Amino acid sequence: QVQLVESGGGLVQAGGSLRLSCVVSGLTFSTYAMGWFRQAPGKQRELVATISSGGNTNYADSVKGRFTISRDNAKNTVYLQMNSLKPEDSAVYYCGVNKYWGQGTQVTVSS
Repeated sequence: QVQLVESGGGLVQAGGSLRLSCVVSGLTFSTYAMGWFRQAPGKQRELVATISSGGNTNYADSVKGRFTISRDNAKNTVYLQMNSLKPEDSAVYYCGVNKYWGQGTQVTVSS
């Protein structure tokens, strides 16, 4: 049974930082690409960042230079370091692999 558990969300002022974590179980983590996604109220879920099994990364234009995705295969964990946060970054953030999703963690950025 595949499980993804996100943590690290919260309320932060604009310009602040948060680090999200996602612990994955039930699959061979090191062999899978991982992604972070987000969904704001009334909007579709959008891709934020991906990291391949080999460590190659890609980012949405809206977060380039501010967010960093990384992974620790020894801990079956993928991270999203978010700096210089903006109110428009407020959303529920999900990690995903293949067809599986976590429950999400809320990020709220106040202006």
